[in-house]
Amino acid sequence: MSKNIVVGGQYGDEGKGKIISYLAIHDKPEIIARGGVGPNAGHEVWYKGQRFPMRMLSCGFVYENARILIGAGVSVNPDVFLKEVEMTKTHGRAGIDFRATVITQEHIEADASSENSARIGTTKTGCGPAVSGRAARTAKTIADYVAEPGHEDFKKYVTDVPKEVNSAKSVLVEGSQGFMLSVYYGTYPFCTSKDTSASSIAADVGLGPTKINDVIMVIKAYTTRVGSGHLPEELSVDEAKQLGFQEYGTVTGRPRRTSKNLHWDNLRLAAMINGATQIALTKLDVKFPAVAGVKKYSELTSEAKSFIEIIEKEVGIPVTLIGTGKDAEDIVDRRK
Repeated sequence: MSKNIVVGGQYGDEGKGKIISYLAIHDKPEIIARGGVGPNAGHEVWYKGQRFPMRMLSCGFVYENARILIGAGVSVNPDVFLKEVEMTKTHGRAGIDFRATVITQEHIEADASSENSARIGTTKTGCGPAVSGRAARTAKTIADYVAEPGHEDFKKYVTDVPKEVNSAKSVLVEGSQGFMLSVYYGTYPFCTSKDTSASSIAADVGLGPTKINDVIMVIKAYTTRVGSGHLPEELSVDEAKQLGFQEYGTVTGRPRRTSKNLHWDNLRLAAMINGATQIALTKLDVKFPAVAGVKKYSELTSEAKSFIEIIEKEVGIPVTLIGTGKDAEDIVDRRK
């Protein structure tokens, strides 16, 4: 029996998609379920030389025997969902909980025209208005939506996610965004519209706290964020490019803001509230190019090993998975 959650420990963009895809391939869970906000959170996986940019489905689709589910707590854009099902060829194994909220065109338009949206730097995907509408108890559920004429193709994906995840022996749950974007614990009001901690992600898919075995908190070897809000020790775009750290958002294409350092107080808080039991560290090859493609801990440079030891000492949690390249298989797995 194994039911594990993967969450972000920074401002999103930590590389959760890479870690999820690796765990899916090697741990072979029966179900991979996604919690979190919705299509405002882009994640991607490189697998067998091909890039898959995702906004709705879990990157764990790369394990072809897993059921790929979206929980009740997620706001769903039907067009994005159906496009990704087609891209990933998951027609027979994708499902959405019937309680999930549908993002309508009205939600997207409200998000795009909101002055607050521009101020806090949202992705304008309609997630905030959809979450607000649900809290106001006016939003439609997926079950209502698919019953309307014209959506019969969507109806076949509707399921009861809590029943599925609680009856399965092995489940991997993917969170979205990162801890510092939590509406409770993050850089409010420059944050997302929901809590992003492991407890909320578990609730999104219908798993109780006593059912969770491990919480894997993903961080990368430096810090980035998109949108507005405080970022300590922020670099200019030119400085980030010179270091090789400059990135661009999966959903918006906006340049990500960058700090070359890890922020220990934030990471310790994230580890505590998430109840993290393991850390997955990504982009080590970006910080230390000499480790690119390495798959054994013994083959890492002494500088890279010292960096990992500092993380374990400062945060107090073992670093068990280490990303050394963009492909899903570019991982040092210390769990073995």
